Amino acid sequence: MNIYNQLLEVIQIKGAAFLVLLDPDNLHEEKVARFARHCENSGVDGFLVGGSLLLNDNLESFLLKLKAVTTLPAIIFPGDVNQISSKADAILYLSVVSGRNPEHLIGKHVLAAPIIKKCGIEPIATGYLLIESGRTTTAQYMSGSLPIPRNKPGIAAATALAAEYLGMKLIYLEAGSGADNSIPNEMVKAVSELCTVPVVVGGGIKTPATAKEKVENGAKIIVTGNFFEDEVNWNLIKDFAEAIHVNLPVLV
Repeated sequence: MNIYNQLLEVIQIKGAAFLVLLDPDNLHEEKVARFARHCENSGVDGFLVGGSLLLNDNLESFLLKLKAVTTLPAIIFPGDVNQISSKADAILYLSVVSGRNPEHLIGKHVLAAPIIKKCGIEPIATGYLLIESGRTTTAQYMSGSLPIPRNKPGIAAATALAAEYLGMKLIYLEAGSGADNSIPNEMVKAVSELCTVPVVVGGGIKTPATAKEKVENGAKIIVTGNFFEDEVNWNLIKDFAEAIHVNLPVLV
């Protein structure tokens, strides 16, 4: 079974999937094994791996350490063409459909496609929408794209539907790493009601209650990232998983 179908199966069984974003620049390699095992034991469904820059140029070694200690899928969340590795299980083939920068709509994809083919990893076509979050995020700055205003759910919904009609398998609503505000529930609901493919929501989700709100409004995959870079917060991972997996009973 490919990774996309695995995600669909998790969504069907659990109600929604929980992915944790690992940035090799921010999570020291000596912590990878301990953190990955803790995530798997706490109910996480998979990992996104990547960052805007990857200054340490350690993607491959990071993936090797990750895959050595967990059976959960490792999906590349690429910040650029150089963030591709055969050690991953899949890659989000991101097109920034909220912006009008051709490099991030199709340009980088032409360069990446032969590399992905050679690596033999699964590409998952993803319509990526940057949403205003209260600050200029790294994703916004690096992509040279204006975000969709957070009070315009109709624009987000129409853009997401266009991405689905273009063949995208996922719609990713992104507030950005370290966002002040998460995606508004009204926007999550508007996109989810209009689209038939799974809606991913990430950025600014700092509590299990917030994660559950996104699922209750139609999100099918929740992504958390830099919140768990602080080891103090690791004990909350299980709470996040239980809040997101709305079809499963809460174990006490």
